[in-house]
Amino acid sequence: MALFAVNRQAGPAWDPSVPMREQEGWDQHASVMDALADEGVVVGGGPVDGSDAGPAVRVLLICEGADEAGIRRCLDADPWEPAGLLTSEIHAWELLVGVPSRWTASTVYADMWLDPGDDPRETDTGPADERTTLMEYLRAYRLTLEMKCADLSPAQLARRSVPPSTMSLLGLLRHMAKVEQHWFRLVLAGEDVPPLYSSDADHDLDWNGAVADADVVARAWGDWRKEVTFAERFVEGATDFDVVGRRSSGQVVSLRDVLVHMIEEYARHCGHADLLRERIDGRVGQ
Repeated sequence: MALFAVNRQAGPAWDPSVPMREQEGWDQHASVMDALADEGVVVGGGPVDGSDAGPAVRVLLICEGADEAGIRRCLDADPWEPAGLLTSEIHAWELLVGVPSRWTASTVYADMWLDPGDDPRETDTGPADERTTLMEYLRAYRLTLEMKCADLSPAQLARRSVPPSTMSLLGLLRHMAKVEQHWFRLVLAGEDVPPLYSSDADHDLDWNGAVADADVVARAWGDWRKEVTFAERFVEGATDFDVVGRRSSGQVVSLRDVLVHMIEEYARHCGHADLLRERIDGRVGQ
């Protein structure tokens, strides 16, 4: 697949006296463009200089497709094109600025984060009991998130993926501190403390408040490490995995349920972290 820059300008049928949304056939045009965006053909775009009226209206689109002919066929489905409201110039486009080169610190495997001998997740743990197995998986995933967030500036950690997502590595770190606290401290231990990164006005402060600020980053690391330490001590002190806690809904959950859920939660978000980190500085590796 290739990228194309499409310069769309007012055609002979364009009415310069009315704004774009009042042009004839706006609803049909908007429906086609929304469909092309949903299909991934139109990656982004909008009026140039914020102008959507007058005789010199211009719209820039970034499109993705196999070739120029395919992009042309897609744009021809827009009723404004054959009606002469818009004309389109399509140019092959290569994104160079802001795209990092892929790299790894591993000298053995190109798809690994580190060489096996340097990877702190690698242990000699063989067949083990349930406690050891679950805690080893959880330890490895916690370490993976920590490694994916390491050696980055506050601005890099706060960099979001793609609109409209609010996800960032810093947001992931804050989110997992919140999740650790919720299950181990609030549900299983039954402590009555304010939940992290949540308010009556915004339950998603873990994501929405993940801004590029050194103090915000330091607090996120501190909260996450504090809650991980609490969780580890709680598990160490549990006689078995049938220990139960109660959610605010009244639902009873066991420590075993929580540990399996935490492994699933980290595994899911470590996949997000793979993509976020690669987009930031190009570093790859599981």
